[in-house]
Amino acid sequence: MAQFAAPFSDDFLLHYITTEDPAEAEKLFAAARKIRSRHYGEDVYFRGLIEFTNHCKNDCRYCGIRKSNGKVERYRLSPEEILHCCRIGDLLGYRTFVLQGGEDPWFTDERMAGILCAIRRNYPDHAITLSIGERSRESYEALFRAGADRYLLRHETANNGHYRKLHPPAMSLAERKQCLFTLREIGYQVGAGFMVGAPFQTPECLLEDLRFLEELRPHMVGIGPFIPQGDTPFAKYPGGSLQLTLRMVALTRLLLPKTLIPATTALGTISPDGRERGLMAGANVVMPNLSPRAVRKLYALYDNKICTGDEAAECRLCMEGRIRNSGFVPNMARGDSAMEAGAAPARI
Repeated sequence: MAQFAAPFSDDFLLHYITTEDPAEAEKLFAAARKIRSRHYGEDVYFRGLIEFTNHCKNDCRYCGIRKSNGKVERYRLSPEEILHCCRIGDLLGYRTFVLQGGEDPWFTDERMAGILCAIRRNYPDHAITLSIGERSRESYEALFRAGADRYLLRHETANNGHYRKLHPPAMSLAERKQCLFTLREIGYQVGAGFMVGAPFQTPECLLEDLRFLEELRPHMVGIGPFIPQGDTPFAKYPGGSLQLTLRMVALTRLLLPKTLIPATTALGTISPDGRERGLMAGANVVMPNLSPRAVRKLYALYDNKICTGDEAAECRLCMEGRIRNSGFVPNMARGDSAMEAGAAPARI
């Protein structure tokens, strides 16, 4: 494994981003598994995902719930429905809830704080993760005080020119990055991440993603393949590669040994064993869905999303079996990141 010793040069990273040699990829995956085991053993942590709104004020060109998609049936879960999802999750053993939604202005700081306080009151020892997009520092601080302790905000691409091709003019990569550093400064455990195989992406774009992650040092990194959604401007573009996505998971594990990396639903969507292969490439988190079955198909970020018809208990049991069959150990604990907490790193 000597060839996988840090620090990693740009040439090294670009080589493994672009290699088509299966033997080289397997060596990379083995190195990633070894590093993951050093910090987390064979544990795979569960998070209960609650997709509570598919309203969004943004118009990202790849996203199925983009503002201008008039074919989406919109929904919002009420605070009572969100708390019901948490009750089900707690009964199933989850100790982390992930509240994910579009950037929905209806969920003001006051409304979100009320929901967070209720969850924290009922489940004081659980982790509460938010994934609700860009907000002001004051908003992030208010939600942190109300009980949120983790925040997921995928940067999607660290290349400015590429970012502009994926997003409307009103959005900027500089703002997205600033939000991530602000979240870390406030004290959140922070998750970033990116798509693999998005339109106009180059190997150099992916290298920039890895270098940005080194700068940010997030506690979690979500990496998934681009999957086209039929009602977006990118409907006709090819989807991202499974193999390239797995290599990016492994390279992220090498660069950030202590970060948490999910084996994403998108991996399972493009390949029946995609999530298991994600674990074999260095991932160590899964996020079964706790959302009401009636709304799962409506949270259509991309086409053909799996597990939209399962009950919450089915999702958990299915993933437990898959994890055990892959040689790993399901772990329902909070599963905090081994990455150091505290203030954000100095900006480069």
